[in-house]
Amino acid sequence: SSHLQKKRRAATARRQHLKSAMLQLAVTEIEKEAAAKEVEKQNYLAERCPPLSLPGSMQELQELCKKLHAKIESVDEDRYDTEVKLQKTTKELEDLSQKLFDLRGKFKRPPLRRVRMSADAMLRALLGSKHKVCMDLRANLKQVKKEDTEKEKDLRDVGDWRKNIEEKSGMEGRKKMFEAGE
Repeated sequence: SSHLQKKRRAATARRQHLKSAMLQLAVTEIEKEAAAKEVEKQNYLAERCPPLSLPGSMQELQELCKKLHAKIESVDEDRYDTEVKLQKTTKELEDLSQKLFDLRGKFKRPPLRRVRMSADAMLRALLGSKHKVCMDLRANLKQVKKEDTEKEKDLRDVGDWRKNIEEKSGMEGRKKMFEAGE
């Protein structure tokens, strides 16, 4: 059995080593990706935003301001167009996700097996971790009070209900009921 334990330990150690190697690889890939993105950003900015040289005369300065204003407007339009495209794409994605969800819902249900389950287990299955109340079914049964049993005794004393009905049926019975003030 010690041979088996050694084998297990070796397998676990190998698994741990592989996990750490994969994590290390992932970290270096993420770092490379971040560095590449930064370089791409710097290149884009250098291309789109050349260093600003301020002219000396007032007229040249006004021309520069007009150019910058026009550029800002065109960039803003591009941004707006991109946002609209993004919203459209997002909406399409949501619609496709909904379609996928609807299609997944149309599967044949397997024949269900009967499972014996206590009320506690059922509540735990339905509510998960929210289920904290322990249902003691016997505790929820109606308590029989002494007055109830006395009422039942009174009812028993009245006698057989069939006899009662027969006495009250027909004209004779109605007359008796009327005289008794019922």
